[in-house]
Amino acid sequence: MTELIYFAIFYILCCFIAIWRLIKGPSAPDRVVAGDCVDVLTDMALVLVALYSGRGIYLDIAIVTAILGFLSPVLFGKYLEGTL
Repeated sequence: MTELIYFAIFYILCCFIAIWRLIKGPSAPDRVVAGDCVDVLTDMALVLVALYSGRGIYLDIAIVTAILGFLSPVLFGKYLEGTL
């Protein structure tokens, strides 16, 4: 079971790398992709914490953030395209 915590910590460290790209990205599409990566890595860490702790509330939070994480790149893409 401690492997789940190790993987969650690994995902969180990868999330910090993606946050760095989000801050320093050379262009807006790079920042959108980095934001989407942060969302996916956060969701994976929440799922692993839910498996480790046995509490379903973390899965609910992961589902909500996954839904919102799907909408944000779509909206940013429409904004950058000029159709929003």
